[in-house]
Amino acid sequence: MPLSRSSRLKAWVDGLSRGSRKHRRALHFHARNTLSTFWAPTQSKKKLSTGDVHDDGHDLLVRAGFLRQAQPGVFHTLPLGLRVLNKVEALIDKHMQTLGASKLALSSLSSQDLWEKSGRLHGRNPELFQLTDRKGAKNLLAPTHEEEITNIVRHAVQSYKDLPLRLYQVSRKYRDEARPRQGLLRGREFVMKDLYTFDLTEEHAMETYSAVQKAYKAFFDDLNLPYLVATADSGNMGGNHSHEYHFASQRGEDTIVKCSACSMSVNQELYVGKHDATSGTLGVKHDVAVWAGPILRKLEKKLIKPQSEQQAAQFEQTYGQTWLEYEEAYSPEASKRTAGDQVESVLKVYYPQDCELNLHAIKRLYSNLDTSNVDPQKWLDARQGHCIHLRDSRISESQCYPPDVDHSSSEPLRLTEAPFLLTKARENDTCPDCGATTLRLHQAIEIGHTFHLGSRYSEPLGATIKDASNEPIAIEMGCHGVGVSRLMGATATMLADAQGLNWPLVLAPFRMVLVGTGNSSVDEVVEVYDYVMHHVRNMSGNMDFDAVIDDRERPLGWKLNDADLIGYPFIVILGKGWRDRKAVELQSRRLGVKEEVGVEDLAQRIISYSQKL
Repeated sequence: MPLSRSSRLKAWVDGLSRGSRKHRRALHFHARNTLSTFWAPTQSKKKLSTGDVHDDGHDLLVRAGFLRQAQPGVFHTLPLGLRVLNKVEALIDKHMQTLGASKLALSSLSSQDLWEKSGRLHGRNPELFQLTDRKGAKNLLAPTHEEEITNIVRHAVQSYKDLPLRLYQVSRKYRDEARPRQGLLRGREFVMKDLYTFDLTEEHAMETYSAVQKAYKAFFDDLNLPYLVATADSGNMGGNHSHEYHFASQRGEDTIVKCSACSMSVNQELYVGKHDATSGTLGVKHDVAVWAGPILRKLEKKLIKPQSEQQAAQFEQTYGQTWLEYEEAYSPEASKRTAGDQVESVLKVYYPQDCELNLHAIKRLYSNLDTSNVDPQKWLDARQGHCIHLRDSRISESQCYPPDVDHSSSEPLRLTEAPFLLTKARENDTCPDCGATTLRLHQAIEIGHTFHLGSRYSEPLGATIKDASNEPIAIEMGCHGVGVSRLMGATATMLADAQGLNWPLVLAPFRMVLVGTGNSSVDEVVEVYDYVMHHVRNMSGNMDFDAVIDDRERPLGWKLNDADLIGYPFIVILGKGWRDRKAVELQSRRLGVKEEVGVEDLAQRIISYSQKL
């Protein structure tokens, strides 16, 4: 006579443990994850005032016991949060190994001298945590490590035979944000992965860049979440080739312009639109808006010569050369020049009033344009007669004159037609690549960035090697980051709902929680735990699957609400079905699953649903 389902389950567990019930209880406390021995300090939900919506992702991370705020922009990571960060790091390690990258850990203290040499110190002063030790040495809490890693490689790598080289770390970074906000999305301390690549030639560096992009896409594919890749601006990092990786989210601070008909995808900051003369809109008359701003004089080059042999030696030791060259800016704070002295000319821009001006596009034409000015009239008054008139191609020349002026009899304006649209992209605008009217705008959270740096750091910091001809050549570099703590915050923000967090399977602190009821004993919950864990791993090819038992002395309703708040992908409940027919209730909120499953089928059902999580 065949054994019943419950008998087979008990026989399997007995064979696994081959011990007494007392021994199995000891295993329960020492070899299995239990919430009675794992600190998860969740908080009850505050009463919401009328009109408030459910908590956002960051609020839920705090309420669910993943984080606690230490001060604005600084957070302590609690055990649940640390499990998520560790899983992100493990996934990073997996994909960095495919690139042949070696893992290291760089100091959080970075020498200000190196930042002086690279030219980045003074441009970023407000956001740097700077400190001086008792001996007068100046350091900063590193927001990034290009200078330090370049200095290491400079002394360690001498020959082209040592390249290519790929080094990465996962470490804490620091940035003195003026307005920390959105929790982990814009903080003053954060965890980040940096991959630094070193190649002999630009051609080799671009091959490395392509390999990194492939690894990044594989990494983000493993998250099983939708993401966007967009061409981006390198900004203060330097270099001329970079891409951003984003999660689409209404809480994102970036806007991605993407064409649904072709592969064009670009950050709004880099978007340049083209006017379609065949679309029938060329003759459409737009109301005109005017923007004005100053074009500053080009910065003056100044040369500092050493006044003594001792100073020359100091320059050589600190900067690698015996003379210094710097650029003097024309800012009111830095000099006593008048507005007229600082401004070379004034730019007046004419564009359609129903569109938003794209200052990033205009700065492509006039790099010295000051877009931060809030009172353009003082510049206009100071530089009367030195005005450049730039019009969008959708604005006619006649529209650039004041309405009460007969432009045919007045002195003509020196009008320049822009070679591209001067406004930001809008939904259904014409794609500049394929010409289809299929542009879509996505608010997004940046979670990764890849940069080709070229010799931006190797040249000023002296990271050169001898090539095959024994000639010195600056190393070609790349820098590729993933915001580890930012990824946790972005995922929480993207997937959170009114009930709590919703983790993708690969990042969840635990992939499954088992909850007993009055219809099941602690030992029975443990037996189901062991049975499922064993069979999920065996049937899936050793899937990395972890689970936790909620054995706390709390009401069932409280436990289930807590499980929803934390956001486990799977919840297994041993309720009435267990008492009557040894079946459990399987829940997956993200998938909308709530069903009764026999224990023998539970492992296979979890494996099947896992493909969607």
